[in-house]
Amino acid sequence: MTPAVGKPWTARVLTIFPEMFPGPLGYSLAGRALETGVWKLEAVDIRAFARDKHRTVDDAPFGGGPGMVMRPDVLNAAIEAAGGRGPLLYLSPRGRLLDQAKVRALAEQPEIVVICGRFEGIDERILEARAIEELSLGDFVLSGGEPAAICLIDACVRLLPGVMGRVASLEEESFERGLLEYPHYTRPQRWEGREVPDVLLSGHHERIRAWRLSQAERITRQRRPDLWSRYLAAGNATEGDRL
Repeated sequence: MTPAVGKPWTARVLTIFPEMFPGPLGYSLAGRALETGVWKLEAVDIRAFARDKHRTVDDAPFGGGPGMVMRPDVLNAAIEAAGGRGPLLYLSPRGRLLDQAKVRALAEQPEIVVICGRFEGIDERILEARAIEELSLGDFVLSGGEPAAICLIDACVRLLPGVMGRVASLEEESFERGLLEYPHYTRPQRWEGREVPDVLLSGHHERIRAWRLSQAERITRQRRPDLWSRYLAAGNATEGDRL
């Protein structure tokens, strides 16, 4: 399912720090696309749905332990107010590892709702009651979900029609073909004794394409054995790189 013509792709972000948005999303490709209406961003302040004068959104965990936990009743009220017709996502270290295929699937939705956790996380019952999908950027911990949400949204926005200048640029990027990207070179031709590879100066497009593919395969094989194994299993490697 792709966004309807004329309707911008929408990201709704639930956070206790709405002032953090758009942040970096207001610049460069994402920023221009935001200004021109290709996509829309709505930051929902979770504290606005607190039930006391102190705008409390967290409480001590049952069973003891360090830190605080975001309350399910407050967060649920924020989710209901945000609405949305797309998937409900929570950025969490224990979630499914985000990859390019998942990003592409999310970019094809009309909108997404992203929950930014803080403290020790959110009450497990809200995850169960709302069938929230947990996603992780990697095996590390951030102070909160906002930086992760910005990364997720940026990855989606750059795939929207009209955001990137050339479709070919997207197709050749890391992960799009199951490989890391090949090396890039520009002027000057010679820098600190290092030369640009001759093949890139040849003007022979087929040789350049083959060189770039072989370099992408070499780098992936050396740096990401996990990706390389999947690439081999799919039968994509060139003959020389199967060895």
